[in-house]
Amino acid sequence: MTSLIDDPLLWILLVVLIAASFAVVRARRTNIKLRAHNSSLQSNLTLAQAQNGQMQAAHAGQSARHANELEEVRRDAESATKATVKSAAGTLSTLAEELLATLDGLQQKYGDDNEVLADLMKVDHMGNQFARRTKGISVLCGGWLGRREHNATVYDVARSAQGRIRDFGRVTVHSQANVSITSKAVEPVAMVLAELLDNATKYSAPGTPVEINIQSVPTGVCLIVDDAGLGLDPETEARAMSLLSAKGPVDITSLGEPPKFGFAVCGMLAARYGFFVSVDKVSPYGGVRAVLRVPENLLTADAPEPQPAEHDSFYEAPVIPAPAPVRGPSLVVGRTTGGLPRRRRRAVAEQPATRQAPEPVEHSEETATRIGAFARGTQLGRASDIEEGNQ
Repeated sequence: MTSLIDDPLLWILLVVLIAASFAVVRARRTNIKLRAHNSSLQSNLTLAQAQNGQMQAAHAGQSARHANELEEVRRDAESATKATVKSAAGTLSTLAEELLATLDGLQQKYGDDNEVLADLMKVDHMGNQFARRTKGISVLCGGWLGRREHNATVYDVARSAQGRIRDFGRVTVHSQANVSITSKAVEPVAMVLAELLDNATKYSAPGTPVEINIQSVPTGVCLIVDDAGLGLDPETEARAMSLLSAKGPVDITSLGEPPKFGFAVCGMLAARYGFFVSVDKVSPYGGVRAVLRVPENLLTADAPEPQPAEHDSFYEAPVIPAPAPVRGPSLVVGRTTGGLPRRRRRAVAEQPATRQAPEPVEHSEETATRIGAFARGTQLGRASDIEEGNQ
């Protein structure tokens, strides 16, 4: 027994055992404290998460209320702006119609004077452009177009659209369809086609051709506008298609600076009346191909009623009397109600061999004849005197 007590190894083992016991006890105490601290932290975290959730919910509610209030204010401002612009555009549109009606009377009154007639037709042409723009602004603000009493051939509608743009002389119309558009759709289709032609002439080089091809398709009739411009970049094309396919009101404050109304007007009229417009094709000339498709429910085979004969006189460029006239080549000065060209013989005065023909008279006659070529088409826009409402 004494030998075991004297054994140093035993004492070492005893010391180690005691140290290990203290370490275990201390570790257990530390572990208990850590668990308690962790439990406290977990409770605090749960509470913080709950508070954070409440704050997020409150923030989301406030954000939603703020957004609703902003949207309501925006709608009120948009509505007030549209009401103001619509009223102003309506007044200007009425004045434009009165101006065009006055010009009609002046054209009939002074139809025998080539120079006066040419000047009046130039003013008439500017008046048609002004009327188109005011009508477009009114449509964007919720206004409605007037409607015709009678149907019109698709060719006459195309000529009406041609007469509403500045560079009408660059546009040629090729028709392979002999159908008419119903009265309620005549003015909307003419308006949309005029906007497409305006874009085609503005964004292509001067002197390059702009063509309208009218073709029958199984689902209706297509009016295809081809220009020789640079085309649309992907971003512009996407925005154009978005405006053309819009189903509801358009925010007039989002149309750029300065605002570009064309595609927005086209989209609103297309959605309102049920036809279709696209600009996602390339024309044979490398520019843009715009397609306006009028469905069958807006077409009719019935021929429109003939225009009053009283207007026919000022479509022709009158001949200036000259001594001993001889008959020259025929000249196209207008079209009949069926779309056929109306011709007349141009009088050519006999002049001495050493004397040239008078330039001013010939120039005024050419101007009157050129503008008179599309005058019958522009009459369609002025016949839209029946107010159309939400139908």
